Amino acid sequence: MKKLLIVEDEQRTAQGLQKGLQEHHYLADLAADGEEGFQRLQESEYELIVLDVMLPKMDGWEVLRRIREQGNRTPVLMLTALNDINDRVRGLQAGADDYLAKPFAFSEFMARVEAILRRTRPVVPVDMLTIGDLTINLMSHTVRRDQRTVELTPREFQLLCLLAENTGRFVSRKELAERVWNIHFDCETNVVDVAIRRLRQKVDDGQDSKLIHTVRGVGYVLEQR
Repeated sequence: MKKLLIVEDEQRTAQGLQKGLQEHHYLADLAADGEEGFQRLQESEYELIVLDVMLPKMDGWEVLRRIREQGNRTPVLMLTALNDINDRVRGLQAGADDYLAKPFAFSEFMARVEAILRRTRPVVPVDMLTIGDLTINLMSHTVRRDQRTVELTPREFQLLCLLAENTGRFVSRKELAERVWNIHFDCETNVVDVAIRRLRQKVDDGQDSKLIHTVRGVGYVLEQR
């Protein structure tokens, strides 16, 4: 389970982000000021730092400067009430990986977090993905479940691979729409739900153990339960 550090002095905001991350199967530590955040980064390793700019004791710019001087390359998502283009440029030039202005929707925050983690995830080449008795051959584009071949369309194969690459993690409908259908806007289409229904029929029908699960209000997850 990935662990993040949230350095944010607004308690309500910090606790809201922590709770939301936990619901998406992430761990999140909190620091209420820049000095505490900097100290935590000396004591523990994190997958991502969520760093507010306007902090007591040591502002976000200084925290970022110090950790980068130490050679700490942990990805940083900066949060700020400042929405000036110069501030955004300053943050990115200082070594931040992304910049999110307040107020923001949690769904956008989560999309930024997951996008950063995808970009910074080490690439380990694999030829085969296995979840329970499901095997996905990435070279031959073939799928087998319980020793039988599962015939999938190219789009269904892409959808299954995306779920399999994130086994145990909820994948939102928005992310699926963006990465499989290249839909980058909110719309009422049920293309994702229809495709998942067809994929589930091919992968799970007739099986005692179901692998594709719906997470109400969130998206879908592929895992053996």
